[in-house]
Amino acid sequence: MNRISSKIGLVAAALSLHVGGAFADEILVGAEIPLTGSLARVGAGMHEGISVAVDVFNKTNGKHTIKIVTADDESAPAKAIAAVEKLAGDGVVAITGGYGSNNIGPASDAANKLGLPYITSGGVAENLTERGYKTFFRINNTAGYQKAMVGLLDTMQIKSASVVYSTKEATADLAKDVEKELAAKGVAVTLHAFDPAITDFKPIINKVRLQDKPEVIVMVGYENDYVGILRAAKVLKPKVKAMVGVWSLATPKMASDFPDLMPSVYGTALLPFPAEFQTEEGKRFADTYMKLYNKAPDYLGQFGFVQSMILFEAIARAADAGTLKSGGIAQELARTDRQTLIGRVQFSDKGDNLNFVHRMGQHQDGKIAIVWPSDAATGKMNFPGVPW
Repeated sequence: MNRISSKIGLVAAALSLHVGGAFADEILVGAEIPLTGSLARVGAGMHEGISVAVDVFNKTNGKHTIKIVTADDESAPAKAIAAVEKLAGDGVVAITGGYGSNNIGPASDAANKLGLPYITSGGVAENLTERGYKTFFRINNTAGYQKAMVGLLDTMQIKSASVVYSTKEATADLAKDVEKELAAKGVAVTLHAFDPAITDFKPIINKVRLQDKPEVIVMVGYENDYVGILRAAKVLKPKVKAMVGVWSLATPKMASDFPDLMPSVYGTALLPFPAEFQTEEGKRFADTYMKLYNKAPDYLGQFGFVQSMILFEAIARAADAGTLKSGGIAQELARTDRQTLIGRVQFSDKGDNLNFVHRMGQHQDGKIAIVWPSDAATGKMNFPGVPW
């Protein structure tokens, strides 16, 4: 009996260790994020969403636990590479985050060389999905932004537009795609490129005001660019009917930080502000966001949450299959097909989301209303309308 009891005890101990390891071991995931530098505001928003995803996943998965290791890429390509290499050294199994295609490109190059899956919502340059990587995935793309911007301008029934855009790759690609589609519809379009280092936009806006005389100014850039363009426009007051931007613009943070510049300005936004959710996952996301940050989420947090939940779920499936360290995470990501807070997500063989379509929001009295498409609208478009 003693020997039998001893054997049972040894087996029980072995099982306890095995189960304890399966349930208690934390799986490390890297977050490469711009927490300082020119993209710090959007990086902070994405990182909030990532943190919410960790909280939700760890409370609902029931088997696996994720721990995030964060590295600040300082909004710079070289620092993005260094951040990925540091995270690899820390033992992460995959990376979520990144913002700005010029940062994401080299960061995901480094991740691919290290065999680490990389998922983002911060880079839409077309060449990111043309490299043949099986480790790179993104949940949004230029086509989804282009459709939203052109759809809004169609609704406005404009006949002329000036497109002011950064020469960075993603912004230049989108600006030229929008120009091409608008021109095909008979809209007179003038392109104005600017160097990302520019801080004084008055010469460009004055040229638009005196020479182009468009109905709408389309801004394709990032936060600091929008602030500079809108400040210049508020001084020079071009006679336009609308100021239309793209990512990182229709956010509550921009409304609170620059209340004099945002009224009636348009930008891409999947969520109105304050946000409303109907699904169980959406309500859990919003409740957790409020608990962690004492505020309602915006679309940057929504993107960070979705990309990270998809990644965590793929990691869990790979862990269950015993393929966590042998390419299983990327394989499971490639098999993803589920409804999310941004709609259905499926990846092409290039790692691009096949179903992404954005919406357009407008700053209205400190809030953000979805004004395009009509079937998702939460408010009426204030058109014509500008901040001055």
